[in-house]
Amino acid sequence: MILKGNIVNIKNRNIFKGEVHIENGKIKSIIEKDCDENHYILPGFVDAHIHIESSMLVPSEFAKIAVKHGTVATVSDPHEIANVLGIKGVEFMIENGKQTPFKFNFGAPSCVPATPFESAGAIIDSEAIRTLMANPDIKYLAEMMNYPGVIFDDDEVHKKIEWAKKYGKPVDGHAPDVRGEDLTKYISAGISTDHECFTYEEGLEKLQKGMKVIIREGSAAKNFEALIDLLPEHFENMMFCSDDKHPDDLLLGHINQLCARAVEKGIDIFKILKVACINPVNHYNLSVGSLNVGDVADCIVVKDLKVFETLQTYINGELVFDNGVSKIKHVNFEILNTFNTEKKQLSDFQFNSKSKQIRVIECLDGELVTNEIIEMSTIEKGNLVSNTESDILKMTVVNRYKNDKPSIAFIKNFGLKKGAIASSVGHDSHNIIAVGVSDEAICKAVNLLIDNKGGICAVSDQIEKIVPLPVAGIMSDQNAETIGKAYAELDQMSKKMGSKLRAPYMSLSFMALLVIPALKLGDKGLFDGKTFQFTPLEIE
Repeated sequence: MILKGNIVNIKNRNIFKGEVHIENGKIKSIIEKDCDENHYILPGFVDAHIHIESSMLVPSEFAKIAVKHGTVATVSDPHEIANVLGIKGVEFMIENGKQTPFKFNFGAPSCVPATPFESAGAIIDSEAIRTLMANPDIKYLAEMMNYPGVIFDDDEVHKKIEWAKKYGKPVDGHAPDVRGEDLTKYISAGISTDHECFTYEEGLEKLQKGMKVIIREGSAAKNFEALIDLLPEHFENMMFCSDDKHPDDLLLGHINQLCARAVEKGIDIFKILKVACINPVNHYNLSVGSLNVGDVADCIVVKDLKVFETLQTYINGELVFDNGVSKIKHVNFEILNTFNTEKKQLSDFQFNSKSKQIRVIECLDGELVTNEIIEMSTIEKGNLVSNTESDILKMTVVNRYKNDKPSIAFIKNFGLKKGAIASSVGHDSHNIIAVGVSDEAICKAVNLLIDNKGGICAVSDQIEKIVPLPVAGIMSDQNAETIGKAYAELDQMSKKMGSKLRAPYMSLSFMALLVIPALKLGDKGLFDGKTFQFTPLEIE
């Protein structure tokens, strides 16, 4: 096989007309030679940190769409399904991914459960990490979210890190706003990356202290603008990632979009492509080609170096995407799930109170972090209720693994004027999380998910709409086009109900993410992510 066009040599920083000769899946030779083709040939893109589960697609369906955007590989943390199904879930992701030519590189989830302060479906302890690290299909220890455990010398946390070191595999970080001496200690434990930076100053400090900083631009958390100005000087130690990508967004683009935005800012093309194509391969020691003689032929043909519209994608020399058509086939798989809670009653969502003030989660659009604010209570017949005028809405987290009483809190900036939305994608334990204008609407939305054993939904007046997610309650058994369209319709419904958030369901899912400050809600109660302690809803 011979590919002809403008060949992009990232290492030598040059572009020349020529031919790439591929034989038995590898690049046999690269010859500088005049040709009529004006498209560009370059290494495929690599997403340096993603939870495939957040696309709501199983790996084989994710791969079909990713190759359309020139992505040939991911560094994938199966943390989400592991919190539901444990090692069995990790094995499902690996085996399903292996049915495609796409290069999924899975890590061992380091924090299952993410904290001891919530109920998850499984536990992966240090002995389980030892087993996983010995598996050649496991490429790294995935994000160490328990940064207090690292900093304050939690024995179990450090055992997990040591097993990764023993097997010579990188350790990913997760340290939002960890700075100064705490950051120094966190890094010294052997943690080499961070994708949670949300300010230039934070990213710069982490780079200066020897970390690799991954610029994240996902469906909810968007840090590209805050961090991109670091790239020109620090491109050797940076990567791109999406972290979480909803299906409608994935249909539109992937890492190619970040490259296009970086080009628009006038950043050197070779620096951009080193970040997007080369650095993840080197850092994680991936079996992914970089368009060198002797490499496996993992390369893409793009129309130009501005928009990066992908014309063809090759993995191991196999044409997997060609002019609008993905050649990755459908894979049959067993549906696994865990949903063991009973339907709820209206009274389960009432909160009797006489308090004049309450703690409220302030949701920040496009951020995982939240603020803690104090607001006046709205009480009807002794029950704390939503106030749509001040946009202080009741929310709940319902344990999906056993029949416990729901936890209750309040949140600002969701903007709903009617109904409720709910999801069983609730990072990290994937309990049911819901927000609504009334207890009745919240109860209806929660029970709709329980009936379907998982999904995302919206209820308003007489309308009920749900996207079922039967695979672990977090992924669909459908293809991307089907789930993407259904998700987009649900997203629009939530916005017609009043939400002004760019990605209401993605933002909702992170409101239960206890390891990100400042205030979040787990199934056991309101949680202060700075002190790692529960905190009361009511202000005495």
